[in-house]
Amino acid sequence: MLPSRQAVVDYMTPLGLAHLMATGHHYGPGPWVSDLARPEWNPVYYHRADANGIGFDRTRTGSDAVAQYARPLARRFADVRTVGEDYLLWFHHVPWDHRMADGASLWEAMVRRYDRGVAAVGTMRGQWAALAPHIDAERHRSVATDLSVQEREARWWRDASIAYWTSINRLPLPAGAAVPAQTLDHYRSLSFPYAPGQGE
Repeated sequence: MLPSRQAVVDYMTPLGLAHLMATGHHYGPGPWVSDLARPEWNPVYYHRADANGIGFDRTRTGSDAVAQYARPLARRFADVRTVGEDYLLWFHHVPWDHRMADGASLWEAMVRRYDRGVAAVGTMRGQWAALAPHIDAERHRSVATDLSVQEREARWWRDASIAYWTSINRLPLPAGAAVPAQTLDHYRSLSFPYAPGQGE
């Protein structure tokens, strides 16, 4: 269970991105949503992606939300060199070619995080499958089914998000990265009228 949180962060909201879910039900990805009545209800408000970069500037040059933190933390978060990769895009709008600590571009690092999240779910499925002899069949089957659903949805989040980011940044995928399974139009067309939260 310990790696499961990071897996979800990686395939849904890597590098400090947040609030990327679809409208109403929050069930699946919707980083393209921009038509809701209040700006802060829209995912585009939080990622601010454009052809030049991505992320929400919460430093003095932006919203200055970083000022609400204790001074040592505020200094750390306000500096793109010390904020840390997990919070980078929460506090900073940076270019797609921004160099990460390992020398990769931001875009390469984002795609790598999405892929890492999907792979982590695949690893969990394999680990759970190996436990079959030690767990009653009904419980094992139930969890295995849930993990199968999670892996399918992890790929959906990864592919839909990457399809959207490439429509914004017009960058090729890093070498070896899989092309999204469907087009952006396909992902945008998905509807879930019976998901929890709909019609309430």
